[in-house]
Amino acid sequence: MSGRRIDHVWFWVADLERAVAFYRDVLGLKLLFRTGDEWAEFEAGAAKLGLHGPGSGRRRSPGGTVVFRVDDLDAVRRDLETRGVRFEDSEGEAQGYARFVHFADPDGNTLGIIEYARAPR
Repeated sequence: MSGRRIDHVWFWVADLERAVAFYRDVLGLKLLFRTGDEWAEFEAGAAKLGLHGPGSGRRRSPGGTVVFRVDDLDAVRRDLETRGVRFEDSEGEAQGYARFVHFADPDGNTLGIIEYARAPR
């Protein structure tokens, strides 16, 4: 993954409304994007900070994920698989916005790669 940069880091939160209020009103981060009770994204310098709420119906323990931005998700995934990386779940997609997939490091920390949709020509 040489040359990749961190795109965003995200945390699971139990109450997205409460978490958005904290990061926006208490910490003063600019809210960039929100999708109901499922996702909120903040401007946080060189990388973005995301909050994943319970809107998907999945409850998780507190924790987060570091996500690396890539230009070609399929190529990077194949390369990582040849290096022994096992992907935890199937590929996800935010329709028309991005495709992503997650995997774990040797200690069980969650990492991800994301490819954003390109503007139509």
